[in-house]
Amino acid sequence: MVNDRQSLDLTTFAGTAGGVVEWRISDAPVPYPEAVAAMEARVAEIAAGHAPELVWLLEHPPLYTSGTSGKASDLLEPRFPMFATGRGGQITYHGPGQRVAYVMLDLKRRRPDVRAYVAGLEEWIIRTLAAFNVRGERREDRVGVWVKRPDKGAGFEDKIAAIGVRLKRWVSFHGISINVEPELSHFDAIVPCGVADPRYGVTSLADLGHILTMADVDIALRQAFEEVFGSTNARLPEATV
Repeated sequence: MVNDRQSLDLTTFAGTAGGVVEWRISDAPVPYPEAVAAMEARVAEIAAGHAPELVWLLEHPPLYTSGTSGKASDLLEPRFPMFATGRGGQITYHGPGQRVAYVMLDLKRRRPDVRAYVAGLEEWIIRTLAAFNVRGERREDRVGVWVKRPDKGAGFEDKIAAIGVRLKRWVSFHGISINVEPELSHFDAIVPCGVADPRYGVTSLADLGHILTMADVDIALRQAFEEVFGSTNARLPEATV
């Protein structure tokens, strides 16, 4: 079932916040608690008008996170640390080879519409994948971005990107993750995002035959982000945000 969020007008997200979004990339894996603490601090500064909006690209060491709808039964095997988090969604995996993008935008100034914001994140992912000739699609009954897998059978689809967001004072944080070349077997220890139907699995760009560097993906992410959300200003990698 195609998601009706594709019909939303997303043009109002771009260029209305009165500033350029800071674009950050961390080269070394970032521990999850450290990332959450940094996001919390930056969100408070953005809400107070003391810091610009931020997109932070990083990788995590292997771990699982559980969102506000997470179920303990969806953790099938505790292979890696589990972190409860305030983002929306259920249980997912993060680890090397997966590009995580934490997005801290002032939606009060841009557009205070959570549904449209999620659609904007989906569109960002879809346009990023299109740069590598991968067709990502929304689904009404499943979160994230999906690719059809006719090679696996009729009606089979795999999730290639996840979305989980949280807002404080209308400033967003958490964000998206795209599977570039993670160890897909690490998803076997969970029910990813609560989707247990055997027709729906998890894939990556590498699994689909696209062998890319993280830098390749970052370039596509930045171009697609600017198309949907507006201009960015890059900063050199640093220890904190």
